[in-house]
Amino acid sequence: MGNITFYTYPSCTSCRKAKKWLNANSIDFDERHLFRDTPTHEELVQLLSLTTEGLDEILATRSGSFKKLGKNVNDLPLSAVIELIVQEPKLLRRPLVTDGKKLVVGYNPDGLKSLASKMASLKRSS
Repeated sequence: MGNITFYTYPSCTSCRKAKKWLNANSIDFDERHLFRDTPTHEELVQLLSLTTEGLDEILATRSGSFKKLGKNVNDLPLSAVIELIVQEPKLLRRPLVTDGKKLVVGYNPDGLKSLASKMASLKRSS
């Protein structure tokens, strides 16, 4: 229970910083390459359920891939947006770090600390 999943892309600077932080703090995680092991439709729905701002929180709206879409995602049904992400994972901000109950988007040391302390207290209580 309580495994951390780390969705990453190796050439992403924020991903490397987050991975370094996780390793430096001895946090166990399952690493998933975002483009080779793209989150499934169900996983994306789960990730979205953990956001406070919905799609805006996990979409890389400034990315070239997003701009090339030429679509206003707010005009699309959620299932269509999720399908677009499955087909084009570059639309996601990265890294995404989750324990299934909390989501940290991008390199956010405070968010990672919060996730790590929760994991530590789970380990102590089990």
